[in-house]
Amino acid sequence: MEFMGYRRANGTVGTRNFVGVLSAVVCVNEVVESIVRQVQGTARFTHHQGCCQTPLDIGIVNKTLIGLGGNPNLHSVIIVSLGCESTDITGVIEGIRAAGKRVEHLIVQEIGGSARSTAAGILLAQEMVREASFAKREAFPISELVMGMKCGSSDTTSGLVPNPAIGVASDLLVAAGGISILGEVTEFIGAEHILAKHAANETVAQEIYRLVERMEKRAMVVGEDIRGGQPTGGNIKGGLTTIEEKSLGAIAKAGSAPIQAVYEYGEQPTVKGLVVMDSPGREPEILTGLAAAGANVIVFATGRGAPQGFPFVPVLKITGSRTAAEKMSDHIDMNLSAVIEGSDTIPDAGHRILEEVTHIASGAMTKAEISGYVNSMDIYMRGPVI
Repeated sequence: MEFMGYRRANGTVGTRNFVGVLSAVVCVNEVVESIVRQVQGTARFTHHQGCCQTPLDIGIVNKTLIGLGGNPNLHSVIIVSLGCESTDITGVIEGIRAAGKRVEHLIVQEIGGSARSTAAGILLAQEMVREASFAKREAFPISELVMGMKCGSSDTTSGLVPNPAIGVASDLLVAAGGISILGEVTEFIGAEHILAKHAANETVAQEIYRLVERMEKRAMVVGEDIRGGQPTGGNIKGGLTTIEEKSLGAIAKAGSAPIQAVYEYGEQPTVKGLVVMDSPGREPEILTGLAAAGANVIVFATGRGAPQGFPFVPVLKITGSRTAAEKMSDHIDMNLSAVIEGSDTIPDAGHRILEEVTHIASGAMTKAEISGYVNSMDIYMRGPVI
């Protein structure tokens, strides 16, 4: 199978061709939004971090911004900073340039306020979008796909149909030489021993156990048992009764391929095949982590109808619930409810998901892209705001 993508200078392949406008700190989000609102062909990434945080979290912000700027779906990047943030702007710019991209920097306090910065950003973005417009799509094998996997607003159908069907698609992609990334460590809990059996070796298995233990300890530090927050209220309304039940459905996205490696949040895989990335399950943070890790397409199973996409990575929404497909039709891309009703099978659905992924990777728009429901993103943090 093939898709039509954009070859980048560092050898990666994009499925989109945006000029990215990235916020270095929460204080300049409005400037970023104003620039992107007025220049077609740009995509924004805003968040709530970049200042008054512990060194650990500022380090995560730096690495995440480097990963996002280096995502192959961005042709070039504008970084907008305030001028007094904690984010390592120089390091972020150098990190993105290492991917072979043009990177420009706007400093609001030096330019003289938001209005002048917005005007400068608009003119710069127009110039960069014109440069990007000369890039042409070419045919690539699906081994160039890096597919992030996510499930959200889950119900009883999620673990029965869309999650295992995504697992089939992941197995097919891995067999073809591509990369699949599984996150949502909070949804390994209670089923981590099953996921660990997928590990390619004992070291990887122990890393999976370590991620789960670390995630649970983070909650215990503030006096809470993470199992008290999962399944969520929405999950319970959807028929899920325990975190173990939710986890058994969530890890079905892993399919049957061996897990080759375990990575930190937003870290780019250095091996082919199925890998695990540390992340929570909430949409804004995990979608950001998958994009920072280099995902050029994301598949997202939902039972009740989660609407979120991502600003510059297409997110394919898949459900096994006819109710969700009908009520949330402006957000759902694939309806697999025929499997529940007995006229379709998981293997056939999995093949169709991968085929649809190639269409999306070639430029077909997702419902989230069409509706513009792509902007409520954030970076995963471990410590307090200080």
